[in-house]
Amino acid sequence: MKHILLIATGGTIASAEDGNGLSPALTGEELARNVPEIEGLCELDIVQPMNIDSTNMRPADWLRIAEVIRENYDTHDGFVVLHGTDTMSYTAAALSYLIQDSPKPIVLTGSQQPMGNPFTDAKINLYQSLVYAVSDRSRDVSIVFGGYAIAGTRARKQRTMSFNAFNSINYPVLAYLRQDKIICSGSAAVSAGPAECDCAGDGAARDADGALDEPRFYNELNSRVCALKLTPGLTPDIFRLLKPDYDAVILETFGMGGVPERGADGASYQEAIFDWVDSGRTVVMTTQVPEEGLDLGVYEVGRAYAEHPGILKGGDMTTEALVAKTMWALGQTRDADELQRLFYRPINHDRVDEW
Repeated sequence: MKHILLIATGGTIASAEDGNGLSPALTGEELARNVPEIEGLCELDIVQPMNIDSTNMRPADWLRIAEVIRENYDTHDGFVVLHGTDTMSYTAAALSYLIQDSPKPIVLTGSQQPMGNPFTDAKINLYQSLVYAVSDRSRDVSIVFGGYAIAGTRARKQRTMSFNAFNSINYPVLAYLRQDKIICSGSAAVSAGPAECDCAGDGAARDADGALDEPRFYNELNSRVCALKLTPGLTPDIFRLLKPDYDAVILETFGMGGVPERGADGASYQEAIFDWVDSGRTVVMTTQVPEEGLDLGVYEVGRAYAEHPGILKGGDMTTEALVAKTMWALGQTRDADELQRLFYRPINHDRVDEW
């Protein structure tokens, strides 16, 4: 029987009403007791490094969760992280970079309704996350939610109330879960038991002797990264104002990579952005359009930024993954060439050239 570590961090799944709105109240042990169906599915250990609304989740908390997994990695076969939905996509992406190429599954889940709600989705999400975590073929970081398994770098919360809260952006869903069965994406095969399906696409990595490969753990992030969405009338002076507090900006452009020539005050965007990167800071260009990604070479309003040193291109990655990957890459190096190498290296399906 597989040995799984349940890491409870709070979120809606653990919340109760205290007169001031929902806030985390239930412990991991209490949540597990509410789903008796998991008995016999695996041996379950439970830890509670925090009990917070995920709105309050910070990069330091990502590092804390990653450290809990690292400390328990050799003694467990998989990990399920109970987490609030609002920032779950950021945490899943961050764990994808902090724990790379894990042959053991690291699954995040939560719910849109608290465990105590009579119409909650918490019970099925917790159960199916454990079903996915005990599969012999599941690996790396993913989100299991609403009957879908999504790569940790490709998830985005699209709905605030519906139970199918998350979409997989610009990448196929890894698997569908139907009760206790796993249906692999692109396959008609249905597993009678969760161990029969290659849900991550390539199976668990093993060395020449058949032993599981070792993951790569990282413990450094540079949190001086922000996301900036262009809006009509925004002034380029925003870059000057951001300089004291940030080393990198994830710039959500219009369409396929459009940046206005000038702001409402007449100032040049190109001058402001080039000044930012020429000062040793980083700009990651992406699009605020959710699907199909960026191409700076198509329109004149984007082409000037295509090859300028210090400007990285986000491709079809999500903003959540770009924030986490930039924090991770800047946490490892400030050398421009090495930063570029790390940024463009495909990790956990985050770049389309891995297909």
